[in-house]
Amino acid sequence: MRHTGLVGANVHIDHFRFFFCGALVAGSVVLAPSLTMAQSAPAAQERVVSVVTGQAKVGPLPVVYDTVGNVQPVSSVTLRPRVEAQVVDVNFADGAVVHAGDVLVRLDQRLIEAQVRQAEATVARTIAQLEQAQRDVARNEALAANEFASKVNLENSKTQVASLTAQLAADRAALDSLRVQLSYYTIIAPVDGRVGVAGLKVGNIAKTGDGSVPFAVINQIAPIYVAFNVPQQLLPDLRAAVNDPKSKVQALAQGSADGVTGRISVIDNAVDLASGTVTVRATFENKNEELWPGVLCNVRVTLKVKDNAITVPREAVRTNQKGSFVFTVEGGAAHVVPVKVGQMADGRTEILDGLKGTETVVVDGQIQLVDGVKVDAKATAGAQ
Repeated sequence: MRHTGLVGANVHIDHFRFFFCGALVAGSVVLAPSLTMAQSAPAAQERVVSVVTGQAKVGPLPVVYDTVGNVQPVSSVTLRPRVEAQVVDVNFADGAVVHAGDVLVRLDQRLIEAQVRQAEATVARTIAQLEQAQRDVARNEALAANEFASKVNLENSKTQVASLTAQLAADRAALDSLRVQLSYYTIIAPVDGRVGVAGLKVGNIAKTGDGSVPFAVINQIAPIYVAFNVPQQLLPDLRAAVNDPKSKVQALAQGSADGVTGRISVIDNAVDLASGTVTVRATFENKNEELWPGVLCNVRVTLKVKDNAITVPREAVRTNQKGSFVFTVEGGAAHVVPVKVGQMADGRTEILDGLKGTETVVVDGQIQLVDGVKVDAKATAGAQ
C-alpha cells in the first residue's frame, strides 16, 4: 500500500513515541496524544511574596527639629589701649586660657605714678591748711564771745574753712582721676576665656582710638552659645520648651564624632520678616571645648516629648493618591491599612490614626504587594 512506508517510519522513531502514538486506520496514519494536559502540567501554585517586617510600638516620641547652627562665644572682649605708652610686659601666651583678674599686659607707668604722688602731696597740703583754718575759727569764736575780737574776723575765718574744704574735695577728685588713669596701664582680663594672638609685643607703643591695634581678643568658651534659626510656626513650642525639663538641644560640630547637649536660653525678641524665622541661642557648658567659636554644627532641638505615641519604622509608611498607608501582616497575608501620619524622629514615624500599636508592618518588599497576597515574613532585628 502507498502509506505502508510512512507507517513503518513512525513506528521506528522512538523518541516521538513519548508524545504521540500512531494508528493505521483505513490505510492512513492517525496521531493521538499520549498524555493529557492535566497530566503533564503541575497544579498552579499560589503566589507568596518574601517581605521584611517591623513592629508598631506605643511609647514616648520626641518632637524634634533639625537644622544647622554656628557656635558663638557668650562674651567676646577686645582689649584696646586707653592710654599711649610703651609695652613693658606681656604675661600671656598666644591662645592661652585666662581667668578674670589675670594681669595680661603692663605699660610704662612711671610718669603717671609721679603725677599721682604729686596729687597726694597736694591733698596733704590742703588738709593741713584746712586744719589751721578750723583752729582759727575756734579761736575767733572764743574771742568774739568775750568781745576781744570782731565778728568780721570770725566770719572771715569761717569763709576760709569753707574754701579749703572745697579745695580739698577738688584735690581728692583730681587724685582719684589720676589713680583711675593709672589703672589703664595694667591690662586685666575682664572674663574667663581663651585669648587670641597678642597684637602688641614688648617694646611696642600702644596707641589709643578705635583704629588702634588691640592687645588681644578674649572669647568666652565655657559656657558657649550655638545660634540657629527656627521657623516662626514653632515659636509657641520654643517658648514652652524654655521651661520644659524634657526639652534639650543637641549639637554636633561638623567634622567631630562627639556631640554635646545644652538647653535653649535665648529667643530673639523679633521674627525676621525676610526669612520668617526667629534666631535662637542654646547654651552649652562646653567644659571640654567640644565647640569652638565660628564652627558650623548640626543641631537637633527636642521641643517636647509625646507620651504613649504610636509609631512604626519610617520605611513602613507609603503614599499614593489617596494618602498614606501601611501594609500589615496578619494570618500570613498582607493587608493595606490607610493611616494618618504625624511627627518623625529617630527613624520612626508617628501614626495619628489607623493603627493600635501592636501590629506587624512591612518595611521592605511593598512594591510586590497587593491587598490580601500571601507573604513570607522575616522580622528585622529591631522588630524582634
